[in-house]
Amino acid sequence: MSCCHCQGAQRVFSGRYVARNLRRYRRKGPDRTTGMLIDALAAEGVEGATLLDVGGGVGVIEYELLNAGADRATNVEAARGYIEAARDEAARRGLADRVTVREGDFVEIADDVESADIVTLDRVICCYPDWEALVTRSLAKARKIYGVVYPRSVWWTRIGHRLLNFSLWLTRNPFRVYAHPTVSVDAAIRKAGFVRLHYSTTLNWQIVVYRRGAGAE
Repeated sequence: MSCCHCQGAQRVFSGRYVARNLRRYRRKGPDRTTGMLIDALAAEGVEGATLLDVGGGVGVIEYELLNAGADRATNVEAARGYIEAARDEAARRGLADRVTVREGDFVEIADDVESADIVTLDRVICCYPDWEALVTRSLAKARKIYGVVYPRSVWWTRIGHRLLNFSLWLTRNPFRVYAHPTVSVDAAIRKAGFVRLHYSTTLNWQIVVYRRGAGAE
């Protein structure tokens, strides 16, 4: 990730934005698409599993899967506002000894990140300019399950992204969102030896879970 894009992300995912997300999670639980991903992962069995959550934000997936029986989790997050919130929330929930929060651009620090049974990227692919590097490096860390939430490749999401990027340009924020092609992302994951187990959508998002070396869909 470029320095400018990273700096822009720090501005977008500010302390106020993070605090609002955390309050909402505490009151209502995971939002719709995150909840759909969590349910799909839990259906595959998470008892005793390890989790690597790339761009894990305040740690929603970690807390929910640990409560469902996972053993421990690592959250690799680039936005400093999220890092502090995730560490504080893990401690508040009594999970500090089972959750590791690491700061950094995952693609840049991947060599120093341990593999896990489950790897997740919840609305992260759309925030990263080099999706191929992000997907390739995160796939290499997934021993069993790979779960992603990213935008559908439909005309209205592309228009929405253009409008959002225009508003970011107006505020001189270098952060951008991306509508990476579904066909290309899916092909890269399958090429790495994963088979799709679950696929669902909302108006704007697709929730997909793959298993390494699994049988036919």
